[in-house]
Amino acid sequence: MSSAPASAVIGGSKSTYAPWAVRMLVDGEPACTGTAVTREWIISASHCFYEHAEEVPDKRISFRVGNLDMRKGTTVRPVPGKREGSAKSDMMLIKVKPMKVRAAPLATTGVHPGQKVRQYGWGATCTGDENSCQSPVLKQSDLRVVRPDDPRCEGFAVPGGPDFCMEKVRGIPAGGDSGGPIMSIGPRGTETLLGVFNGSDREETAYAGEVSQQLKWIRSVIRH
Repeated sequence: MSSAPASAVIGGSKSTYAPWAVRMLVDGEPACTGTAVTREWIISASHCFYEHAEEVPDKRISFRVGNLDMRKGTTVRPVPGKREGSAKSDMMLIKVKPMKVRAAPLATTGVHPGQKVRQYGWGATCTGDENSCQSPVLKQSDLRVVRPDDPRCEGFAVPGGPDFCMEKVRGIPAGGDSGGPIMSIGPRGTETLLGVFNGSDREETAYAGEVSQQLKWIRSVIRH
């Protein structure tokens, strides 16, 4: 799989709270988004770690953490050889040196049709050349979970599959948002990580791997 062009939320709004959000860079250039799930582990999308079907070496990867403005964040780097992809979903866990950030709690129950969720990312704010309009500040979009058999979800989500499908309420994620958090909506500090964003049509529909379905895998990896 080749990674999608790096990009931020089209439309949407500027985030004011997301201490667990992480910006991924390759060769110092914005690439994807991720989420701190412990002080030493980040979850993102597996496809962010491949270029032209080749794995991106750890030494080319860095993360900016601890600030909603990626230019002001702290740089952390992967621990060499300590990343693992899910066999069932577009998710990658990456171990890093300890971060001074608040980790996102993991959802233990699945999403349901009609549920409103919030997506966060530094991705593209335009269509076309998404690399040219990556956002330096974290943005967010509000989405609504739809049934996996909705015609708009065809090819991305199926009933009983590892991904869930969402429709636009306000804003839509794009390139560079890949791997970023899909969170529950609640009072500040009560949000849980529901999904890992992995794609959108840039207009109305977005898709994510469901965290609750991958809990056993996530917990087994981060215990090491």
